[in-house]
Amino acid sequence: MLTADLALSWQRGQNIKPRYVEPTDARHLQQAADLIAVFVEYRGRTRAELDEALDAYVGTGTGYKMLRGLMKLLTDRCEFVVGVEADPSEIRRVLFLKARARHPLVGEEGMRAEIIEEAARELACTPEVVAAGMYADLPERQRLVEFEELEARELLDLYNLAQAQALLYRSVEMRLWVEPQEPEGLRELFGAIKAYRLIHTVRGSAARGYEIRLDGPVSMFHRSQKYGVQMAVFLPALLLCQGWRMRAEISTRPHGAAYFELDSRQTQLRSHYMSVVGYENPVIEKFARDWERHVSPWELEPCREVIDLGASAFIPDFRLTHPAGREFYLEIIGFWTPEHLAERLAEFAHRGLKNFLLAAWDELRGTRDPLTRIPAHTIVFKKNLDPAVVELAVEKIISEE
Repeated sequence: MLTADLALSWQRGQNIKPRYVEPTDARHLQQAADLIAVFVEYRGRTRAELDEALDAYVGTGTGYKMLRGLMKLLTDRCEFVVGVEADPSEIRRVLFLKARARHPLVGEEGMRAEIIEEAARELACTPEVVAAGMYADLPERQRLVEFEELEARELLDLYNLAQAQALLYRSVEMRLWVEPQEPEGLRELFGAIKAYRLIHTVRGSAARGYEIRLDGPVSMFHRSQKYGVQMAVFLPALLLCQGWRMRAEISTRPHGAAYFELDSRQTQLRSHYMSVVGYENPVIEKFARDWERHVSPWELEPCREVIDLGASAFIPDFRLTHPAGREFYLEIIGFWTPEHLAERLAEFAHRGLKNFLLAAWDELRGTRDPLTRIPAHTIVFKKNLDPAVVELAVEKIISEE
């Protein structure tokens, strides 16, 4: 993704849009192809050498920010490694200890060579490795070993998408209006919102359609940068869904706001994701694995339902079933605030739904305000969600009915 200094947008009145490039423009396609060729050519060479070649190319062209943006996206597709056998930090430690014992070394070139040879023997490597590896972990000395190639048109599409994502770093909130559609389509959209752990409230029904409000990073006091990344990576997933309209409120300087609008019929942006849910939540995955080893009469299975709460909806992650016929729903929520949690619980109370449990990860709490009391039907976990804790919470809710 792009850094703030490479993000380009334009504003007219209360409308704001990313500054896209035309992905079929011959000049842009040539520039993209040239940059890709530089990265391919410099495989196996140092980052300093790559940067020098890129600087030379930018110096001959126009559109400095665009070229720098393309370079940033290509660099994100690279893997750089320390190109020596021994650990540079260990090389430095051994060298400095040996040099300190012979201080001072001013003008003693022969003594320097002796120290390097002694260090090489201790580290079981050659003197050449010691000399070359002393600062090999500096970014500019790391070597490019992998580069995920792509076509020029793909790079330009990725650039346009990255410009749209950069706008969302400054979003106060995003609203989605979702048309009535098949349950699978709704489940994909809600699944994407949950997979990227976004704070959301849902209004409406499957018959009428839904209005979904997503809190933006600017609205959060704590962890806004981490949350902003999650909102940005949600956008390519949203582009794969159908029947939606989006309006994001973007914070503008000094204290204003403008609106970025998109809908599912747009053709300017292309998603590079292979599926709507690009990755699974590791907490959810681990909990499912831990439950398999947990001895309990309750059976756990993934839940694919979108449960109508009247004015809103509930999208649980799991269904717990008991041989006695009891059924419970479990949702492992993403980013959250105490206020958002209270609003969610009020929706359940309004509907009269009691067979549910919300599990909130404290790491994703979006405020520094202390949680003075854990509400009913809620558990807060620090790192891993313990199946035994979930079972105890479920049994406690049942006992209090």
